[in-house]
Amino acid sequence: MTEHEDLVVLVDEEGREHKFAVLDLLTVNAQDYAIMIPVSGEEAGEQDLVEQEAVIFRLIPDGEEQALLVVEDDEEWQAVAMAWEEVCAETFDGDGVTGQ
Repeated sequence: MTEHEDLVVLVDEEGREHKFAVLDLLTVNAQDYAIMIPVSGEEAGEQDLVEQEAVIFRLIPDGEEQALLVVEDDEEWQAVAMAWEEVCAETFDGDGVTGQ
């Protein structure tokens, strides 16, 4: 996880709002992805973030903005998850502290 997560609000097809913390953005096989976790309440503590399962979104260009699509394909999900694990392993040492 980064030291400061960006919070975003996504609106689903039924018009309901869902808050997510953006953990990371990465590119896998020339496709951009966002790794996010859902948060609840106004202030999400770190414990709340640790207990949530990450959601992988594919970023789709949509004019001047980007649309997000949940990755549901198992092979695509595994490829992105493995790439993110590699990034995390390179970024953090065994104590969960950023390596220098």
